[in-house]
Amino acid sequence: MIKPNIAAIIKDKLKRTQNGNDDIYVIGPVKLPVELDGETKVFHWYSWLRKEAGKELSADELVEDLNRISYADMQQSSVLVYGDFESNPDALIRMHSICHTGDIFGSARCDCGFQLKQSMRIITEHGVGALFYLANHEGRGIGLFSKAMAYLLQEEGLDTVDANLELGFVDDARDYSEAIAVLGLLRHKPVSIITNNPRKVEALRASGLNVAGRVPLWGNTSVYNEKYIQTKRQRSGHFGLEQQSMV
Repeated sequence: MIKPNIAAIIKDKLKRTQNGNDDIYVIGPVKLPVELDGETKVFHWYSWLRKEAGKELSADELVEDLNRISYADMQQSSVLVYGDFESNPDALIRMHSICHTGDIFGSARCDCGFQLKQSMRIITEHGVGALFYLANHEGRGIGLFSKAMAYLLQEEGLDTVDANLELGFVDDARDYSEAIAVLGLLRHKPVSIITNNPRKVEALRASGLNVAGRVPLWGNTSVYNEKYIQTKRQRSGHFGLEQQSMV
């Protein structure tokens, strides 16, 4: 595959305006197919970034800033607890990474919104559990503005892993240590995790937590996210449907 010229790809997609003493850099549009009232509507998505006013930054300079400034750290996480999470011997958890496009807008480019709602259904039907909503995990830890750039690269043919790598990130920069610390504060008994991602299981086990099992969470596959889900399985090592429980 020919190495993409990131600055050339985003140059015409990047605009600058001002708000008081701040410069606002707007990137987009990114095509966003959204399921709305039973139909797929294609929206156009933009993200913006606030920076202190000064010399106008070029596309190359903004790309360089992606790895110098941690935009993803400017948000806070939370957790939804259901039932007697502290004492019940059989509790479920979900470590859910924020997905602005999927969770909020219902984008069909990924399965995140489905996984969020389905995890909440599974937890409430089970009777006890906790859903951790990890706000600094956008785009697998690269931040929302960077994710918009990654989406533009994906529209040029790259998959989710290569898009993150080309922007100078690792394929998955998420860290679960804060959420695990909060989990340890709320519960000392074993948990079962709702996930297809082996890295989440490994992170829990490496921290010393007792992981009793795993609940798979595949679903909501469509023509819009088929490549995304295939990349999860083939390149990120996500468990398949046939792997219903952990060894």
